[in-house]
Amino acid sequence: MERVKPRTLSGFMELLPQRQMQFEKMLEILRSTYSRYGFTPLDTPVIESAEVLLAKGGGETEKQIYRFTKGDSDLALRFDLTVPLAKYVAEYYGQLSFPFRRYQIGKVYRGERAQRGRFREFYQADIDVIGDGKLDISNDAEIPAIIYDTFRAMGLERFVIRVNNRRLLNGFYGILGLTEKSGAIMRTVDKLEKIGPDKVRAILVEDEGIEPGSVDEVLGFTSITGSNSEVFAQLERWVGKNELFDQGLEELKTVARYLDSFGVPEENFRVDLTIARGLDYYTGTVYETAMLDHPEIGSICSGGRYDNLAEYYTDKQLPGVGISIGLTRLFYVLEEQGYLNDDVITAPADALILPMTEDLSFAIAFAARLRGGGLRVQVYNEAKKFKAKMNYADKQKIPYVVFIGEDEVKAGQVSVKDMRSGDQKTMDPAEAVELIAGGVQSTARVIREKA
Repeated sequence: MERVKPRTLSGFMELLPQRQMQFEKMLEILRSTYSRYGFTPLDTPVIESAEVLLAKGGGETEKQIYRFTKGDSDLALRFDLTVPLAKYVAEYYGQLSFPFRRYQIGKVYRGERAQRGRFREFYQADIDVIGDGKLDISNDAEIPAIIYDTFRAMGLERFVIRVNNRRLLNGFYGILGLTEKSGAIMRTVDKLEKIGPDKVRAILVEDEGIEPGSVDEVLGFTSITGSNSEVFAQLERWVGKNELFDQGLEELKTVARYLDSFGVPEENFRVDLTIARGLDYYTGTVYETAMLDHPEIGSICSGGRYDNLAEYYTDKQLPGVGISIGLTRLFYVLEEQGYLNDDVITAPADALILPMTEDLSFAIAFAARLRGGGLRVQVYNEAKKFKAKMNYADKQKIPYVVFIGEDEVKAGQVSVKDMRSGDQKTMDPAEAVELIAGGVQSTARVIREKA
């Protein structure tokens, strides 16, 4: 029989057990944080009708989508979690309560060129608030506040959530008489950090046909910097010249004020007039999040406000605001930059029971007792040498090993070894449960304090 070489496709990530446990810890943090803010979990099918996923159609999305047929069905793998959310809200509109607050963590697929930190299969972690007809501006501030809490819980401190407003930008371009070209300008300006002002200038002048003087004003506007209050002060010079600009500026000020009320320090959020987000469905507040020590990574979390989430599926007006973390990419970056907490408990069990008797009844019963106390327990039944069993526990980083031999069974006791200190004691089962549970809780507390 010819052997097939095992291999993983380019652009798909697989993790060894220790890293997988760390990834699962990230998922736990996300679920816990999102739940504290009253978001409900949602899952949607990985495979959808291509007609449904591509309702908007066109652009890069259609080029990158994984599409296939099964019988007479034209199917596709989801490429993000926003389009499935739009379909879901339109389909179940009559059964949902609004505002509808959901989080979703799941894999998405894009057939783009695999490269460093870019994947074809990857996890996204999304939160969105959907309104019925209207949605209060306070939600635009709550979303980045949740991201602040999430990243802090992951142990990240040196990051900044950059905030802007598309109405403000559209209003400014209206003042310059560039309303018809506003979409192209925003898509180009959104590349400022990647390609620099000279290339942005060249694209706007040569490809978009915008007068050099107007381009200078656009680049001057986007270069306004300083503290949030200083930026707002400089923006006052355009107040009263365009209604949309005034509305956008007021929204941006409100978001900044509420972010402060949410307890997000200004060092972690900044008004940044270069942020536009290339997607046209954003209509108000927009966000991008960067790690301060690694700007070359680009945005690790982005999103914004949209006026009508499900316009391709229903005539209901469903405004929303949301943000998405590219979780696989974030994990890859954290691992590469040494940000992962290697103190995190990655063992698959808190205790490993090694029975040294032919009858396993006592060992199995004790394992059940430990599990009843909320502990993770494995009974090692394989016929291997004692050294191999201990090497297994050591390699898996299991903190406690419980020995149960004939003497222990006769005495109704167990012998517990702390694999970190090397201490070993023989005791009653109730004492052993208390000892192991206390040790696990103490270790978890130390790790939380370090984080």
